[in-house]
Amino acid sequence: LRPHCGSTNTRLTAHLGIVIPPGCSIRAGNEWREWREGEVLVFDDSWEHEVRHRGGEDRVVLLINFWHPELAEHERRIELDTWGYQPI
Repeated sequence: LRPHCGSTNTRLTAHLGIVIPPGCSIRAGNEWREWREGEVLVFDDSWEHEVRHRGGEDRVVLLINFWHPELAEHERRIELDTWGYQPI
């Protein structure tokens, strides 16, 4: 994946390594890390981040987003883009 930034810093992202072949790494900010099967990496995806996959095998990572722990309860909300449709 090319370098990119998430849309908000209200959440953190966790990656759980499921199947990690050699040659797979992720950069968030200035730090490079390698996934390990059964271990979790947590980062703020509003920072620029990218993935390098230098191999021919599939990489499987479970991605989980959760609220940033420094948010107050009233700041935690989900805004859904309904493309003009109103939920029932």
